[in-house]
Amino acid sequence: MATFHFDLVSPEKLSFSGEVDQVDVPGVEGDFGVLAGHAPVVAAVRPGILTVTTGGTHQKIIVLGGLAEVSDKGLTVLADVATSIQELDRAKFADTIASMEAKLAEKEGSELDHAIERLDHFKSIQHQLNTTALH
Repeated sequence: MATFHFDLVSPEKLSFSGEVDQVDVPGVEGDFGVLAGHAPVVAAVRPGILTVTTGGTHQKIIVLGGLAEVSDKGLTVLADVATSIQELDRAKFADTIASMEAKLAEKEGSELDHAIERLDHFKSIQHQLNTTALH
């Protein structure tokens, strides 16, 4: 299988850089997979789990929004936050969800719609962490 270069960058650090077989990205318009030779594209990233496949192994990384760019140089994801499954503090993540739920009553209109959508993404991540063999 042909490989391509992938960089995952967050404000805190370069989370991943190397040659990979495939990257599955949680996109705002729908999840998408990137393989070598993918057409150039720029896409918004939603909160979700990004999967990096290299040599038959899968690395799961939680991203909380950002931007993905596929070019002839490979794939670059500029993530607002990028945390490996192993580094995630699940109790703190659950507290974040509880706090988001508590603040919903303060929102209205399109701000409420956006807050509910973001909360749904966070709950989806939590559900995947609790029901799959990611841990």
